[in-house]
Amino acid sequence: MKYLDQINCPKDLQKLTLPELNLLAKEIRDSIVHTVSKNGGHLASSLGVVELTIAIHYVFNAPSDKIIWDVGHQSYAHKILTGRKKQFNTLRKYKGLSGFTKISESEFDAFTTGHSSTSISAGLGMVCAKELNQDNSKVIAVIGDGSLTAGLAFEGLNQAGDLHKNLIVILNDNDMSISPNVGAFSSLLSRSFSSKYLINFKKEFGKFLKSLPKIGNDMYRLAKRSKNSFKTFITPGMLFEALDFEYFGPINGHKLNHLIDILENIKSLEEPVLIHVTTKKGKGYIPAEKNPVYFHGIGAFNIDTGDNANKRNSLKTPSYTDVFGKTLIELAQKDDKIVAVTAAMPEGTGLMGFCKKFPDRFFDVGIAEQHGIAFAAGLSTEGFKPVVAIYSTFLQRAYDQILHDVCIESLPVKFAIDRGGIVGEDGPTHHGLFDFSYLRALPNMVIMAPKDESELCRMIKTAMDYDKGPIAVRYPRGKGTGAKLSDIVKPVQIGKAEILINGKDVLILAIGSTVSESIKACRKLSEENIFPTVVNCRFVKPLDEKLILTLAGKIKKIITVEDHMKSCGFGSAVLECLNDNNISGISVTRLGIDDVFVEHGPQQLLREVHKIDSSAIICAAKEIVKKK
Repeated sequence: MKYLDQINCPKDLQKLTLPELNLLAKEIRDSIVHTVSKNGGHLASSLGVVELTIAIHYVFNAPSDKIIWDVGHQSYAHKILTGRKKQFNTLRKYKGLSGFTKISESEFDAFTTGHSSTSISAGLGMVCAKELNQDNSKVIAVIGDGSLTAGLAFEGLNQAGDLHKNLIVILNDNDMSISPNVGAFSSLLSRSFSSKYLINFKKEFGKFLKSLPKIGNDMYRLAKRSKNSFKTFITPGMLFEALDFEYFGPINGHKLNHLIDILENIKSLEEPVLIHVTTKKGKGYIPAEKNPVYFHGIGAFNIDTGDNANKRNSLKTPSYTDVFGKTLIELAQKDDKIVAVTAAMPEGTGLMGFCKKFPDRFFDVGIAEQHGIAFAAGLSTEGFKPVVAIYSTFLQRAYDQILHDVCIESLPVKFAIDRGGIVGEDGPTHHGLFDFSYLRALPNMVIMAPKDESELCRMIKTAMDYDKGPIAVRYPRGKGTGAKLSDIVKPVQIGKAEILINGKDVLILAIGSTVSESIKACRKLSEENIFPTVVNCRFVKPLDEKLILTLAGKIKKIITVEDHMKSCGFGSAVLECLNDNNISGISVTRLGIDDVFVEHGPQQLLREVHKIDSSAIICAAKEIVKKK
């Protein structure tokens, strides 16, 4: 019988011996690898924290004790141990388990996550609420070294130390290199320093020093400085001690006995504690250990080789991301003012080639989107052409910088917005469905979306040539349409749309990825004697008002289509245009995402469910044509 079969909730871990818990860790890893190989997901990070997850659940009493997994993509073992092992095969599938923690999914998920660096702030809020409720249960925030690069994490640490609340922060460090001797010595010291006897002795001795007449406070500060000097000489905890956290570590994150020891020791502390744990990304699966970046977020793969299960198909048509990266390199070879900026996503945004080709002109700012935009604004004031490549959903985090630092002075920062529209299995925290809305309201901003990868090349060229202000190119996740790429890339005229198909019955105004769906729908409709005009609008701002108004004067039945929320998006811009120009006697149907957060699932299925695919366009066209 497998040990995993005996675990239905975290309390069941207490039934196993330490050797059995180590065997359980192997079984959990096998389960994770097996499921992710079929469903895709965040593999390397989840494999790296299996022992840490077991130790946390072994020592603490969830869900009374709150465990927050920053970002949440390392939470697979947590899901398996908290009553979801039977559903684990549905991970990231439509109507299945989320790839991140989700309050509405389980009482063991203390916080809904998906974006990084929120765990400490949320955890501190929970600690303060528990104190007000006279609840003595614990709050544990697990945050990775990457997430700790964000200012938000330090804002949380700063207040937690200042308030002196009993928050436990576990720093999962899977990147810092620590020599075996120093690491082992630090682990021994931290487990010793964290023992209840020594902690109590330290507190009592501190009270004694403070009680000494006249010299007490000075003696206490001197003793504390001496303690810190010794401790930080052999451990990297100076920063956290400066923020008034008790620091312990580094601890080997794959030694269950060490992890359980230290968690048991610090469990009774009533002050801010940071435990520094070192782990290996991809632990237990050799391909992921060798290439943790590739296996960070991956599609279905062959377990034996680690190769992409759809490798052959993926080689035929390049992705929008790849096309962006190659085009930027070509343009940068001719223009040394082009520089690239990204926020901890050089691979995901297609900039690794640029980084290797132009290392002095490439800047990875870490998980710090706000800083990245202000940094790019600074570059632009000195005559450079900064291209900020960030996923749509992450760009939201820097809205104030886009508005204040870029748009007010109309600085020519170029935004390459990847993963625009429905993204797929990562769900509501990752769909890029709000960018038209949050950018369209900003004066001086130009927003465009290509119909295919060839037009993406042209729009990147357009952005590089545009010097009047900020400009954004928004494109989807995944493969292009297979459009032929031109050897000579010509820019697109700002604010100009194009008529792709002429018809008389219905006017279809489409933007971005919905253009190809509109063309498919047009072919089907023509077979039923309904003949649409299809327009690739290209620009959300500025709209090609002249063309839209001219066509609306002839064709009174209009459909707008966008891979975006209906609210404040492209369709809204068209309605505003028609209304402001007093166009009457028309009927307009907007196809887009209703006022909901889109769940996780395959991209094409979600487009079908939310009615922005060719079938939905066909139905809308038939309905609107029937109207008098």
